[in-house]
Amino acid sequence: RCSRDWSSDVCSSDLVDVKNESAPTQGPLAGLRLIEFVGLGPGPFCAMLLADMGAEVIRIHTKNGKPSLDLLDTRFDVMARGRRSLAINLKQQGAIELMLALIAKADGLIEGFRPGVMERLGLSPEVCFKHNSRLVYGRMTGWGQVGPLAHAAGHDVNYVALSGALHAMGNDPETPPPIPLNLVGDFGGGGMMLAFGIVCALLEAQKSGKGQVIDAAMTDGTALLTAMFRGFKDGGSWKAERHANFLDGAAHYYDNYRCADGKYVSVGAIEPKFYALLREKIGATDAAFDAQDDQTQWPLLKKKMAAIFITRSRDEWCALLEGTDACFAPVLDWDEAVTHPHNQARQTFITIDDVVQPAPAPRFSRTPAPTPGSVASAGQHTDEILRDWGIDEKIVEACRSVNAI
Repeated sequence: RCSRDWSSDVCSSDLVDVKNESAPTQGPLAGLRLIEFVGLGPGPFCAMLLADMGAEVIRIHTKNGKPSLDLLDTRFDVMARGRRSLAINLKQQGAIELMLALIAKADGLIEGFRPGVMERLGLSPEVCFKHNSRLVYGRMTGWGQVGPLAHAAGHDVNYVALSGALHAMGNDPETPPPIPLNLVGDFGGGGMMLAFGIVCALLEAQKSGKGQVIDAAMTDGTALLTAMFRGFKDGGSWKAERHANFLDGAAHYYDNYRCADGKYVSVGAIEPKFYALLREKIGATDAAFDAQDDQTQWPLLKKKMAAIFITRSRDEWCALLEGTDACFAPVLDWDEAVTHPHNQARQTFITIDDVVQPAPAPRFSRTPAPTPGSVASAGQHTDEILRDWGIDEKIVEACRSVNAI
């Protein structure tokens, strides 16, 4: 492991490489205990964020069930890092009693099933609160716990579509909106919002002594991400159609451009002084560029800008523009991002068990996040979790006798 002072900008190693399976003992959330019912996408992402910050999060896997991701090697299930795993058959006799014994000792719970599943299992919020009145009960769904669509199946693209965000994305208004990976719904509007909600509820519980349910819906969270654009729209400075606004790729000064080597660069010179510097650096002396905010001129200016960037390779443009106030960055692929000097200096990426992955974020000056531990296989830590959490041996043996754990 590379030991470094996070206030410094230099590290002697490009990537941190560790093998650490112990429960976290540092970080701003150290000392908190949470239970994660293993699911897909936003639930594990939320749990990863909390574990990255030092919370002890145990994963509840379905005994003899299918893995959460169809991977040949669990090492590649990056969002499962840093947590121990307990495998249990929740439909077997005694299993719910054991789970309630764990819940009684937890600060929070994360579940991402369809509405009603936890209730049918016998682990509804009402039942759990009877065993732990301080419990923070986090529920992650696409549509929410209530509403006409609450029980319908869906995925990220559906939730982003319903929020209004998807309609605004893309450079060609004559074609369907592009798929923005699943960053917007699953992770930004989903898992990250649930993590925020859980931390808020944990802080409130310290004052009130009472837990509560967090209903985190990806439609709600994604809609919240569009707050600025909603304001722009109602204020008359944002058009409803795609590719007609200064932040959606319509403006020549805020877009990506192809270079001579087939690679791309990004420019985002919105402010006049940054726009002026960009023009100076790239040699955009044509007087037509003076009409920066004249939207009727944007299509022409975009062609002129593209004609300039196509004359040099991406690396040549980097040598000229990177690190200046021209608001410039190269468009990097997955591997290039890892080796970029800025990301190396900040250790933005680390390696765990030979798998390159993003480091925990954000960073804390006094309570730095622990280095994430390895990805556990299902049920790898069942015995030690039950021992460490002090679960009554009679309850454990009752489950073991019927092969529930």
